[in-house]
Amino acid sequence: MSLFEHTAFDNHEKVLFATDPATGLKAILAVHSTARGPAVGGCRMWSYPSSAEAVTDVLRLSQGMSYKNIMADLPIGGGKSVIMRPEGDFDREALFEAFGRALESLNGQYISAEDVGVSPDDMVAARRTTRHVVGLPDGTGDPSPVTAKGVFMGIQAAAARGLGSEDLNGVKIAVQGATGHVGAYLCRHLAEAGAELHLADIRAAELHALAKELGATVVEDPNAIYDVDADIFTPCALGAIINPETIDRLKVKVVAGAANNQLETRDMGAELQKRGIFYAPDYVINAGGIINVMGELDARFDAKWVEGKLVTLKATLGEIMDTAAREDRPANIVADELARQRLADAAEQKALAAE
Repeated sequence: MSLFEHTAFDNHEKVLFATDPATGLKAILAVHSTARGPAVGGCRMWSYPSSAEAVTDVLRLSQGMSYKNIMADLPIGGGKSVIMRPEGDFDREALFEAFGRALESLNGQYISAEDVGVSPDDMVAARRTTRHVVGLPDGTGDPSPVTAKGVFMGIQAAAARGLGSEDLNGVKIAVQGATGHVGAYLCRHLAEAGAELHLADIRAAELHALAKELGATVVEDPNAIYDVDADIFTPCALGAIINPETIDRLKVKVVAGAANNQLETRDMGAELQKRGIFYAPDYVINAGGIINVMGELDARFDAKWVEGKLVTLKATLGEIMDTAAREDRPANIVADELARQRLADAAEQKALAAE
C-alpha cells in the first residue's frame, strides 16, 4: 500500500521521512493541516516493530492533533512526528539534534514538543538546530499536569452521563498506564476525589510505589486491566487498545482517558455504544497539554486562560456525549463530524484570505 492509499492518510498536507545514519535517526514528520495556523503536535519515540507501523501511528496521531486543536479552538493546525528508537546504545543528544535539523527543513510549518518517550531535555537538544520546538523547561515546561487536569475534568463530565453523577467518590476506576507522565498526575487527582483506583503499568517498581502512595490496588498483569470489574476504564498508555480482542473484556460503563487514538478503528465507537458504554472522544478530553503549550506560542497566555479553556473543553465534551445519546450515535462519530466541519470552515476562510 502506498502512502496516498493508506487508510489513515486523510489528505495530509505534507509527510517528511528523515534519516541520519550518523546518529541512527529514522523519523517521520506529518503535517495534517495548517488551516488555522502552523501544525503543532508532539514528537514520540518508540520501538516500532516496523516502519509501516510507525507510518500508521504518525498519520493517525497528526490527524488527531488537527481534530484536538480545532476542538479546543486554538489558532494552530495539527501535526505529529515519530522517531523509530534506535536499537542498542545511541547518543540521545545527537539524535535529537538531527531531528531538529529535519524539523527546521519544514520552515515553521510544523512545531514540535515532547510526547511518549521524549522529554523536555530532548527538546532542548533539538532546539540547538531548530527554532520550531516548544515544551522547553524554561518555557511552559512539561504539559502533562495540565493534560491530566483536563482529563480529570473530562472524566467528571463522562461520569455524569454514564454513572448519573460527576462525583467520583467511591467510583471504581481501572487506569492503564498509571505511571506515565499524564497517568500519575491523573491518578493523584482521582485519588483526591475519592475514587477507588486499580492501576496497571509495565513499570512494576513505579507502579507499586504509586499504588502505595495513593492507597490503590495494583493489577499485577498489565493485560488484566481490561478484565477489572469497574465503573470507568481510563486508558493512559498507547493507542488502539479498544479493539476486537479487548472490547468484550470490558466490564465498565464509561471509557475516558488520556491516551491518543484509543479506538483501533472508528467502528469501535459503535461497538462501545452497543454495549451501553459511554465513550469520551480522546482528542477532546486530552487537549489540556496542547492548550498549555500555547503559552510558548501566544504572549496572551496565562493560567486563567488555560483554566478557562479546560472548562470550555469539559463543556464541549459534555455536549458531544449529549448529542450522541440524543441522536443514538457513537460519540466518536459525532466528534469527528464536528471537527471536520470546523477544519473545512477554517480551510475555506484561509483560501478566501489568500485571494
